[in-house]
Amino acid sequence: MQIRDLPFPDPGVPDARSGPRFLLWLGRNQLGGQLKSLAWGLLHFGAIAGLPYMVGVAVEAVLDRSGGRLALAGALLVLLGIAIAVGDTMLHRTAVTNWITAAARVQQLLARKTAALGSALTRRVAAGEVVAVSTGDVEKIGWFVEALSRFAAAALTVVLVCIGLVVYQPALGVIVAVGIPALALAVLPLLPRATRRADFQREKAGRATELASDTVAGLRVLRGIGGEELFLDRYRSASQEVRTAAVRSARMWAVISAIQVLMPGLLLIAVVWQGVHLAREGRVTVGELVTVYSAIMMLNYPLRHFEEIAMAYSFSRPSAKRAARVLSLQRTAEAAGSRDADSGGSRDAESGAEEPPTGDLYDPATGLLAPAGRLTAVVCGDPDEAGRLAERLGGHPAFDEAAGLPSVRLGDVPLDDLPLATARTAVLVQDKDPILLSGTLRDLLDVPASGAVGPEEALDAAQCSDVLDALAQASVDDDPMAAHLTERGRSLSGGQRQRLALARSLVTDPEALVLDEPTSAVDSHTEARVADGIRHLRAGRTTVVLTSSPLLLDRAERVVFLADGEVTAVGAHRELVHSEPRYRAVVTRETDAERVAAAPGADTQTLTEFDIEETA
Repeated sequence: MQIRDLPFPDPGVPDARSGPRFLLWLGRNQLGGQLKSLAWGLLHFGAIAGLPYMVGVAVEAVLDRSGGRLALAGALLVLLGIAIAVGDTMLHRTAVTNWITAAARVQQLLARKTAALGSALTRRVAAGEVVAVSTGDVEKIGWFVEALSRFAAAALTVVLVCIGLVVYQPALGVIVAVGIPALALAVLPLLPRATRRADFQREKAGRATELASDTVAGLRVLRGIGGEELFLDRYRSASQEVRTAAVRSARMWAVISAIQVLMPGLLLIAVVWQGVHLAREGRVTVGELVTVYSAIMMLNYPLRHFEEIAMAYSFSRPSAKRAARVLSLQRTAEAAGSRDADSGGSRDAESGAEEPPTGDLYDPATGLLAPAGRLTAVVCGDPDEAGRLAERLGGHPAFDEAAGLPSVRLGDVPLDDLPLATARTAVLVQDKDPILLSGTLRDLLDVPASGAVGPEEALDAAQCSDVLDALAQASVDDDPMAAHLTERGRSLSGGQRQRLALARSLVTDPEALVLDEPTSAVDSHTEARVADGIRHLRAGRTTVVLTSSPLLLDRAERVVFLADGEVTAVGAHRELVHSEPRYRAVVTRETDAERVAAAPGADTQTLTEFDIEETA
């Protein structure tokens, strides 16, 4: 895999049981790139290791006044220099490729998992942690994957050099062969503490990122209540905690680096001291002493990679742990191996989207039945219950509620049994607070669709004429479809954003459409027209609207009232207003005192009909 070939057609099914297993899985999936990097690394480090021997040969040639041997040594030094340059260049190229492809693979897996889980993801993992995993953590993971092959090449080079020195000059080579492993292992007792400090630093950094993300998301509200300074102080405190943790971690790594410099120096002193004695006794030549001395100096370079791999693993392990935690989450509460485990979406890619089923939309957990081809309105006694019900109807139940609950069924088929792509085609859920991505209006409405509903029809049904006029004025060629929408549609009002999101959902034209409070931010006159537009455009298609608006309820073909998580009453809006006190309290925003006044014997009919007419 080359960088130009990204993204991966299929990033694979990750082993997300733990952080180390996930790192091992990444390494196995990039075995070809790792072997290339290892080969170029061996060329690079091997050429560096050959320099001391050639220097020793050159010194002995000078002492023996042999011009031919000196010329040969010079030519070999030139070849080694070329090999070092080529090896270093290609090693850097392959290592960076491994880094980028590993990071890209992780980002693809995270993106697919985020798309598969939808809004249920943030119920289990904080939004700031998701941001941290998708940005900084993927770089740390890629760093370890990239450093692994270079470390392997450096380790093999060190072993070969030690063996070569023992063969070349046993008296000094034995000292080096014993001392080099001691150098590599000298920092091992410090690594657990350094790893703990690195983990603590990453934890604090993730907390600060989460706090910053939440603050930015709620900045408008904070300004409204004057809470900017409070949250700014909290972020400053979190930032200082990150700084303190980073300094403590850096101190430990500084100690490790100092040991990596000190220990080779001590080894070098020992070798020179022993070598001088041996040279005086005539047991080693000057050239051999220079060769061993130069070899120890050159070994400092590959030995640095022992420290780097330790740092890379220490920083990437908590990052891999967080990534594995996100990737291990499932769309349902079932085990990963059953039915559609949805590990990164690979099953959907293999099986492809099936023909979506048809029929009634039924939720066994609440008893809600939305007959096929009809507009069903649902009123929930608990406002939070509406959001949870919308997730269930879309096949994305909240994790804390999914255990033991049967799947929502479309016709005779449970949604959990369908591949994700098919389930999304069959049932589309528009959240209470839909997101508009930046781009043109044409791009916004360019979504997977049946083709039965055009953008113009959807915009007209959603009553977006005023939005189109405003966008036309902002467009260079007076084409509203080419007008640019800012991120999250911040240049539009809440009602305009809501209606554009509704138009996008209508264009998709799914088998079953679930709308959660689609008109909560529009005025009553526009709401009435939107209700008529939905009913007309979705005629013959299954539509579920979760709302407490009398205007929408009055135009629904069937109204269902849920209280305490179960269907309590079913009927027409006007009938339920008269027959179900709890339904009337939710729809008319009736207070407890008004509910008592509306007890049997009170003129509830006059009150409720007046409310309906006034609202309309």
